[in-house]
Amino acid sequence: MTSPGVHGKESSLTLDRGLALLQAVADSESEAPTISDLAAAIGASRAAVYRLLVPLQARGLVRREGSRVRLGLGLLRLSSRVLPQLRHAALPALRELAESIGATAHLTVADGDEAQAVAVVEPSWTAYHVAYRVGTRHSLNKGASGKAILLPFEGPEWVSTAGELQAGAFGIAAPVRGVSGLRASVGVVTFERLHAEVVGPQVVRTAAEVAVALR
Repeated sequence: MTSPGVHGKESSLTLDRGLALLQAVADSESEAPTISDLAAAIGASRAAVYRLLVPLQARGLVRREGSRVRLGLGLLRLSSRVLPQLRHAALPALRELAESIGATAHLTVADGDEAQAVAVVEPSWTAYHVAYRVGTRHSLNKGASGKAILLPFEGPEWVSTAGELQAGAFGIAAPVRGVSGLRASVGVVTFERLHAEVVGPQVVRTAAEVAVALR
């Protein structure tokens, strides 16, 4: 008689192999990998690869073209839910930051060599503030939000800029650390000059709170 613990371990190993297989398909840099390629990549037999492909194909995560395997459109459906979930997780911390400083707060992620704002919260009590739209894009090398994403791990904790994306606007941003696969920053932008030594640590703390919410 097989114990429940053994079944659980087998299921875990199967899931791990299935994910490894999906990653191997995604990591192919040239032509779509063959069954043999995938077997070698994950250290399994061809028969095992065929078995692992069945549930992935059923969910549209991969598709077969003869002996070759490509990523499926089901991944697009999954990826379309990433940004809304990021936004939902980050909003409480961003709202607190915006209200505390009186500046527009935002979560920005890297998309290739561009930075894209995915969550924005404007302060409720200020007479005026910077309008910063979700979906706004700019170079990673420009603006506090982009430059913060590029900060080395052992580098400064935050970045401050003036007038780089909008004349008269000041920004401070800090990288979101410790979330696997995510390159992002939390920042604030305002038309009033910011006291970096005061606001910088607040932004860093909020970036850490966002990281915890996203794990």
